[in-house]
Amino acid sequence: MTEVKSGDTVRIHYKGSLTDGTVFDSSEGREPLEFTVGSGQIIPGLEQAMTGMKVGESKTVQIAPEDAYGPLREEALQEVPRAQMPENIPLEVGTQLQVQNPDGQVMPVRISAVSDEAVLLDANHPLAGRELVFDVSLVEIA
Repeated sequence: MTEVKSGDTVRIHYKGSLTDGTVFDSSEGREPLEFTVGSGQIIPGLEQAMTGMKVGESKTVQIAPEDAYGPLREEALQEVPRAQMPENIPLEVGTQLQVQNPDGQVMPVRISAVSDEAVLLDANHPLAGRELVFDVSLVEIA
């Protein structure tokens, strides 16, 4: 039976969760996820876990932040005086916003803390710094 190797296009079903069991993504009810192993289309840890799998095989893998969305980067946090925030934006933790950096690029951020004086904006990926657990099943090697 053929095993997955770099360069193979594969289709998988998956469930991604945090170590506390909170599910953040799943292919349940959707078509299997298709990607080419070694192409960088998915996080490195999950891509590495695919190597050697056979069609029909399932496994659970735990992926460190460095092999997922990276560590939390302090430089991705920015404190903004509350008075500089537009009045129409709800200042609630978790609110997603888009900001423009000095180069004119638009980037997604979320509010991670609010005080009477300031709002802390976080440009880290929401899963940065988190250890992830994936249940994967190999459906097909194309």
